[in-house]
Amino acid sequence: MDIRVAGELDYPALRRIYLESRRKSFYWADIEEMTLEDFEKHTVEEYIILAEEDAKILGFASLYLPDNFIHNLFVHPDFSGKGVGGQLINASIEKMNKPIRLKCVSENQKAMKFYENNGWKKVVEEGKTEEKYWVMIHE
Repeated sequence: MDIRVAGELDYPALRRIYLESRRKSFYWADIEEMTLEDFEKHTVEEYIILAEEDAKILGFASLYLPDNFIHNLFVHPDFSGKGVGGQLINASIEKMNKPIRLKCVSENQKAMKFYENNGWKKVVEEGKTEEKYWVMIHE
């Protein structure tokens, strides 16, 4: 598996991964409101890396480097649980200065467990009742 910086030619595959992953995992959200165009809207001014194997994109992370913040980490549902997220998180940590932060939706127990198993600590839970998330830190 290779980790590399994403380019414009990768965007069609990244859009699909972003849409399919959210539709499958975000059971608390209205999946009808999710679109392919969300990818560009939600990654403005971010540094995007991707995981690739045999010329197939398996997942990506988008980083807001000025704040050492991991904004998005998504793995195609077909490759979930196969180490893709771990490689993306490690590459993200190497790219930024510690402490590194991220937010994880409180409802997303699978992601929360993934981050905690990879050394992330919960700092504070924020947000409105229906949109709560944990701010997490990696030092």
